[in-house]
Amino acid sequence: MEKINNDTDYKNLMLRIDTLMAKGSHNVSKDELAEIRKMALSAQEYERKKYTIDAPTTLTGMIEMKMFETGLKQKGLAEKLNISETKLSLIMNGKQKPDIGFLKAVHSELHIDAGFILEHV
Repeated sequence: MEKINNDTDYKNLMLRIDTLMAKGSHNVSKDELAEIRKMALSAQEYERKKYTIDAPTTLTGMIEMKMFETGLKQKGLAEKLNISETKLSLIMNGKQKPDIGFLKAVHSELHIDAGFILEHV
């Protein structure tokens, strides 16, 4: 696996991947395909180290992250949690405290750690 040390290495690697990919899947040799896989793993490792996102530090932040991960909009989340959109909006905007039913639903439906919920309510 090629070692990427900086952004220039990364750009060069991505250019090589793009060049090989531009050939089309039917025109790439087995060796080139193996090379693409190795380069992609190197790029992925570099991206993981370079682009880190801090974990949410609030309950609403964690809920928003779960919404993003699952592709849920507020309406879909309200349905999933079996609450009204209005109640969800009030809680998410800090205008209403979450009740036990909401917290249980967030834990079971969004798989948010109970310890995290207790620490951030």
